[in-house]
Amino acid sequence: MTRTVKQLFDLSGKTALVTGGSRGLGLQLAQALGEAGARIMLSSRKAEDLEASAALLKAQGIEVDWIAADCADEQDIHRLGADTLKTFGHVDVLVNNAGAAWGAPAEDHPIEAWDKVMNLNVRGYFILSQYIGKHSMLPRRSGSIINVASIAGLGGNPSGMKTVAYNTSKAAVINFTCALAGEWGDRNVRVNAICPGFFPSKMTAGTLKAFGEDTLAAHAPLRRLGDDEDLKGITVLYASDAGKHITGQWLAVDGGVSCITGG
Repeated sequence: MTRTVKQLFDLSGKTALVTGGSRGLGLQLAQALGEAGARIMLSSRKAEDLEASAALLKAQGIEVDWIAADCADEQDIHRLGADTLKTFGHVDVLVNNAGAAWGAPAEDHPIEAWDKVMNLNVRGYFILSQYIGKHSMLPRRSGSIINVASIAGLGGNPSGMKTVAYNTSKAAVINFTCALAGEWGDRNVRVNAICPGFFPSKMTAGTLKAFGEDTLAAHAPLRRLGDDEDLKGITVLYASDAGKHITGQWLAVDGGVSCITGG
């Protein structure tokens, strides 16, 4: 029998691991999955941030646990994966969101900063996806991986926004999403990406201050920045059976910026 829309979006009984989940966009994604019924494992580097965010989600009636881990470190990533599986038994939804940015002119960009961005934003996504895929999703022939990319991965930036490593990393995330979706689709593991535009967060605070929130909002066809609920819908669509025929895709959630800049 064909399910209702409410049934298709329901994540009751599912488990989700969200990296970079203690604040900002990661916390919004975790809230969305929890509100749809999933049990959440939050992860980021700082235990105190995780504890506070977990308390917030619990107060909203969401079942949540947390593990502090550095998603730029291979051993820590494997520990995160193993401890999550020990706690949950399996992972239905993996959200790769932990990330870093660095602002510097390309000609003076520190190589160690380039490596830091790439290690967290690309290598970390791969290592955790590989671990959860191999030890949970592929054997169970079921799973959804959601990679947080950015509209910065779709093209260049204005001349004043010198983030060459970040842009390159997010372009890599989009291609990684497509490549992994093509390889794991025959085992019913879906892989998709979200490309946010400008959302107020700790990571974007410097850019918003430099360019002005009103200026950046005015550039978007919808004349606004992203808010605390704008990523919830696409997250639950990708994670749930409502999106069971969607894989290898990215979607810009940017108020229309990418449609007038060509990506």
